[in-house]
Amino acid sequence: MLCDGFLFTQIMKDFKQFRRSQIAEMREVTELDINVFKNHGFIHISEYPFGHNISISDADKNNGSPKIGDMIARNPKDYSDQWLVAEQYFKDNFEQLVE
Repeated sequence: MLCDGFLFTQIMKDFKQFRRSQIAEMREVTELDINVFKNHGFIHISEYPFGHNISISDADKNNGSPKIGDMIARNPKDYSDQWLVAEQYFKDNFEQLVE
């Protein structure tokens, strides 16, 4: 059973802390993103064929995302790999680079 007390404690112990060593590429969630999600249940990555969608976790969906203030991150080595970053997590962990 996944929620077994011992097993759950063991799984949580397996997590370790890591520091980020690279620059993150992100953009803001837009009203268009939100409307597409409300109508279709996903946000498609427009630069790629159908089926390439932005990943949004169930936890974020349950907290009302996507919403204005959230960000969309992408893998700088694979632009088809994109995911939602919740607003508060973004504010707590990122700052924009000065160009």
